[in-house]
Amino acid sequence: MSSGSSNSRNNVNVASNWSKRENKLFEEALAYYGEGTPDRWHKVSRAMGGSKTAEEVHRHYEILIDDVDLIKSGRVPFPKYNTQGTWN
Repeated sequence: MSSGSSNSRNNVNVASNWSKRENKLFEEALAYYGEGTPDRWHKVSRAMGGSKTAEEVHRHYEILIDDVDLIKSGRVPFPKYNTQGTWN
């Protein structure tokens, strides 16, 4: 039960528990605390105000990497974003 498509469906469910604000804080903290930063996941968690544990942050990162790898491999189409109109 470890097929890529099964994981993608599970990833969507896990990722949906994160608000837009949490995702934005996560992205900013990842940019600030790059790879190789000691205690990176604890620092990212703290930078997010502690709304997610270090384990949740690390899992969210793993899901992000899995999704990017699927897109790069061509197994998932690149998302089409609205480049005009109102940004919410």
